[in-house]
Amino acid sequence: MSLDRAALIRERIAAALAPQTLEVIDEGHLHVGHAGEGKGHFRVRVVSAAFTGKTPIQRHRLVYAALGDLFPERLHALAIEARAPGEG
Repeated sequence: MSLDRAALIRERIAAALAPQTLEVIDEGHLHVGHAGEGKGHFRVRVVSAAFTGKTPIQRHRLVYAALGDLFPERLHALAIEARAPGEG
């Protein structure tokens, strides 16, 4: 697939979780000197009805399930901020 990493992450999460909002942030520049010179370090902020009634760990598992086969070749580290609609 010819999509860049951020676009691929966005596409996978959108398909799996139908988010109301989704932000994918490349944080590679914060990790220069780490494995792969920081490539593959991302943060996602996602609001989805799929998270309603779920614990934080269940929410993270849903995100990881959407991205699972991207680890470790294309995705090295992922920070997740997952909320249900209406949560602050």
